Amino acid sequence: MKKVEDLTHSAKTVHDRYAAGRMDREIVRQWAIGLGGYPEPHATAVSDAITWFKPPRDGADPVELKIADLARLQAIYSA
Repeated sequence: MKKVEDLTHSAKTVHDRYAAGRMDREIVRQWAIGLGGYPEPHATAVSDAITWFKPPRDGADPVELKIADLARLQAIYSA
């Protein structure tokens, strides 16, 4: 188990960079899939993000996909 403070800081950084177009979705996807176990209230948001990002979701509407991605990232650091 990693430190919650590191998780929330990292999730906020990834969210902001991805939202600004400075980070590619594939990098965000790999980051999310690599998250480990965390205690509640973050555990549910982390698990949801891992499940969401596992399939590449090629062919999905890019705008809707990014909105959904960002919501899951925000849920991690807002928990």
